[in-house]
Amino acid sequence: MLKTLGAQIKEFKKDSVLTPVFMIGEVIMETIIPLLMASIIDNGVTAGNMKHIYLIGILMVGAAVLSLTFGIMGGQFGARASAGFARNLRKAMYENIQTFSFSNIDKFSTSGLVTRLTTDVTNLQNAYQMILRMCMRAPATLICAMVMSFVISPRLASVYLVAVVALACVLGLIVSQATKHFSQAFPKYDALNESVQENVSAIRVVKAYVREDYEVEKFKTASNNIYKIFCKAEGIVIWNNPVMNFTVYACILAISWMGAHMIVQDSLTTGQLMNMLTYCMNILMSLMMLSMIFVMVTMSMASARRICEVLQEEADLGNPDEPVREVQDGSIVFDHVSFSYKKEAEDPVLKDIDLKIRSGETIGIIGGTGSAKSSLVNLVSRLYDVTEGRLLVGGVDVRNYDMETLRNQVAVVLQNNVLFSGTILENLRWGDREATEEECRRACEMACADEFIKKMPDGYNTYIEQGGTNVSGGQKQRLCIARALLKKPKVLILDDSTSAVDTATDAKIRKAFAQVIPGTTKLIIAQRISSVEHADRIIVMNDGQIDGFGTHEELLKNNAIYREVYDAQMSGSGDFDE
Repeated sequence: MLKTLGAQIKEFKKDSVLTPVFMIGEVIMETIIPLLMASIIDNGVTAGNMKHIYLIGILMVGAAVLSLTFGIMGGQFGARASAGFARNLRKAMYENIQTFSFSNIDKFSTSGLVTRLTTDVTNLQNAYQMILRMCMRAPATLICAMVMSFVISPRLASVYLVAVVALACVLGLIVSQATKHFSQAFPKYDALNESVQENVSAIRVVKAYVREDYEVEKFKTASNNIYKIFCKAEGIVIWNNPVMNFTVYACILAISWMGAHMIVQDSLTTGQLMNMLTYCMNILMSLMMLSMIFVMVTMSMASARRICEVLQEEADLGNPDEPVREVQDGSIVFDHVSFSYKKEAEDPVLKDIDLKIRSGETIGIIGGTGSAKSSLVNLVSRLYDVTEGRLLVGGVDVRNYDMETLRNQVAVVLQNNVLFSGTILENLRWGDREATEEECRRACEMACADEFIKKMPDGYNTYIEQGGTNVSGGQKQRLCIARALLKKPKVLILDDSTSAVDTATDAKIRKAFAQVIPGTTKLIIAQRISSVEHADRIIVMNDGQIDGFGTHEELLKNNAIYREVYDAQMSGSGDFDE
């Protein structure tokens, strides 16, 4: 874990080294100042030597200025190192997430990834800055002050030693108990973020069903769980202060009483007593800082493990050593393909799929909910790998392609389409970043989107809100189809992507496909037989298997499921699920 996290320090190694160096410099100056003060009292004030007072006073001012300078520089370099470390962590996590296959993404919830990129990284950033500054300053202060105390008076310094051991034991107990609660808190953030994310993304549904009170209560419960855990943890940590104060005052009383007797016996000077009292505060405060560091580091350990899970997750899918970088055509061959989402699954989702699709064919795919229609087409663009058998596109096993090359030649339009915040043109150019406005317009004409874009005030420069909330479901689908067409793919997959458009528009889109991109292989998943009856051939899926494969006329004669659904839909009722 340390190796994984340490690799993200990168260009901030210099800042990470300079920060503790300056902090040690600050500690040394703070250690010298009490010695100078003792010298002023013993050799200046007591002896009435003003020259000595002035000389040592100047040295004290110089030491104070150096201490302040070192502190400022340590803070500056520490802030830069910790902020840079956090930036690199977020960047590395985000870049790794982009390489994930669907099976990798399935391991992490969306809210969990958001928490890792925000709250968990912030915890590590704060912990790293504290480690660079306080974790170096506190031990250095403790060691310097303890050494100087034994130099001045071993007898009085033994009081510190006893206090340090006792305080360390108590603080260790406090930290260990608090750690258990802090470790439980961070997974609760996932539930909180999930509640917020679901509510905001589905706010229209929430309001339509008048479920605001339910969502508020759900959020309140998630928030209250975090509150309770932190209350328990902080209730334990808060004992730091009273224990610390008791130890400090006990040490001051013991040292003052013993020191006074030693002054009377001329075995200790007044300046040395003042010096010892100052070191007393330094030692005990450094222990307090160490205890807080332990708490912070302990809190961040849970975050560190969660971040490392993302950083160390390796994509299930990758390029071969010498990938093929050209897709010859849109032919597709399923060679006895079986597929499971999880390796340990007993029953595969797809079972022994064996079919051949010629380049340029239009293939309809129909079947009931859960018949694995989407799973079948997801394999074509290698969003998942087959469990058994082979899948060939353009005569080459998809596992032998460079994934970017393959996916650039396989365009997918999903039922639940996603538009990003930006203009219509910016969204369309996801298909081809170099596309001209004229090319975008032609793609929109094919997708029957041009007609509604022209009616918008700013036309193709109309701004699309996040998630496409300012366009209808049918308009969103047509924009996504146009975006896919701009890729000029060899294979076009429409996963029930015309479900929100009317029948006439659906027919126009299919006609445009046949006329404008005849060489592109088109896989059309649909629930309506009218959407696929004019396809070259139709696949009927049932329980992860191919129940029928042929033309509309052939299936009407030979396939009972297809004929039954066709009759039901022609009479105005019924679908595959029924």
